[in-house]
Amino acid sequence: MTTVDDHVKVELSLDDVPRPSSRGSFISRLSGNILPPMVLGAIIIAGWYFVSYQLLDEKRRFLLKPPHAVVQKGFLDWGTFSEMLSGLWSSTRVAMIGLAIAITLGFTLAIVMSQARKIERAIFPFMVTLQAIPILAIVPLISFWWGTGQRSRVIVCVIIALFPIIVNTLFGLQSAEQGMHDLFTLHHASRVTRLRKLMFPAALPAVFAGLRISAGLSVIGAIVGDFFFGRGDVGIGQLLRRYANQLMGEELFAAVLLSSALGVTVFLTFGWLQNVAIGKWHQTSGGVS
Repeated sequence: MTTVDDHVKVELSLDDVPRPSSRGSFISRLSGNILPPMVLGAIIIAGWYFVSYQLLDEKRRFLLKPPHAVVQKGFLDWGTFSEMLSGLWSSTRVAMIGLAIAITLGFTLAIVMSQARKIERAIFPFMVTLQAIPILAIVPLISFWWGTGQRSRVIVCVIIALFPIIVNTLFGLQSAEQGMHDLFTLHHASRVTRLRKLMFPAALPAVFAGLRISAGLSVIGAIVGDFFFGRGDVGIGQLLRRYANQLMGEELFAAVLLSSALGVTVFLTFGWLQNVAIGKWHQTSGGVS
């Protein structure tokens, strides 16, 4: 039989349980999220130095300049750094335009395909074929039809970034529970209502997953397109080709690092948008067993 003293003991024992402080949890998150990549980055830089100074002699060191030489020539020299920033901004514009067009086309096609199985079976094989075509194989056709300027770079971005948006959005739209579809059918909901209130909210996690993939691919498409289409504004792809042809190792590695930083930034931006839009809801729904 439970007595009052037993209740008091239980309450005291619960109060005596140590609770993690907010400072301690912050430090643990900091060490868990930041410390591992910092350690790996230090190992990579150490390996970089080892290859530059131990495995390569002075005559071949231009193949892999040490990190401090890359920083000094690529980032601390304002003439070179401003040139790369200008090329990076040109490629960023192309990537954003191509991504916007890919999002519009991808959402439209995915919505149309989700409404009729026959339309999906008619369109989907061509989307797979478009994704499977090597982009280098159709570069001559793109330059023949649209020239070698910015328009061709945008076309390359759209081709590369379109497929993940279509696949993920279509999968998300088709992932709503059948019981919910039956409920909407019972209430005689229209297609627009079903799409707006059931299918699209259920598709948001998959949609943002596709957007994060396509955002990174759009940056790759902008750089690849700029690499092969040399007219118009000089982008980071043209700089990469020039640095490689002239054996400018420091500038080449700095341009590669800037291109990588652009891709990571775009990827993290869409990840942040996903957390803002559906982060708490998705975590809560995903944690229900």
